[in-house]
Amino acid sequence: MIRIKTEEEISIMRENALMVSKTLAEVGKHVEPGITTKELDVIAERFIRSLGAEPGFLGYEGYPATLCTSVNEVVVHGFPSSYKLKEGDILSVDCGTKYRGFYGDSAYTFPVGKVSEEDQALLDATKASLYKGIEQAVAGARIGDIGEAVQNYCETRGFGVVREMVGHGIGKNMHESPEVPNYGRRGHGVKLKEGMVICIEPMITAGRKEIYLDDNGWGIITADGKKSAHFELTVAIRKGEPYVLSTFEFIENNK
Repeated sequence: MIRIKTEEEISIMRENALMVSKTLAEVGKHVEPGITTKELDVIAERFIRSLGAEPGFLGYEGYPATLCTSVNEVVVHGFPSSYKLKEGDILSVDCGTKYRGFYGDSAYTFPVGKVSEEDQALLDATKASLYKGIEQAVAGARIGDIGEAVQNYCETRGFGVVREMVGHGIGKNMHESPEVPNYGRRGHGVKLKEGMVICIEPMITAGRKEIYLDDNGWGIITADGKKSAHFELTVAIRKGEPYVLSTFEFIENNK
């Protein structure tokens, strides 16, 4: 069942989205060689609580941390750990909040120090494909329009588009209907209606699209060991143009 949100509910979700956006920016200030992903997790939890919110991921379906910290070939759902980031790594940070009964969710992939031209191209294409998908997120369009835009942008540049992991609706639950795949056919899938709120989150690989599940039951890893990037924003559906609730501006203004 797809839950349509009122303007008041979307306003609360906007607050959540900005909290997540600011948390990712705070984490981003500390992404550098030598820091552990567990240290980043502590920074995020402390910051979220200072805003008066709760970490949305901590304890969610048994997840043990505030952040998902996915390094290099880990696509999503990497556990924060004692791993020390190294020059040239890329780090996907996925973060959630819970505030006034609603959830926020956003993700950004950070370069650690100086990365290769190939890795930077992967980051740039993944983020650009997210905005291509967002352009399609308007009332009257279809879910397949979003997926086709992301898929076409990335595959024509030689990157892989993960099929098994998808975006989603969001609201009083972290994951709601509908699913929002990063591939699809224009004109197919659920019709978008005003008041729907969705997370669009391309998960793009430098090589093949195939993945496997880590032994811990959470981490998703590229089958060929090549790197993966992940960017996510939350969008409320409107007529004419999308209303993007979260933002990367806090991150990118810190650079």
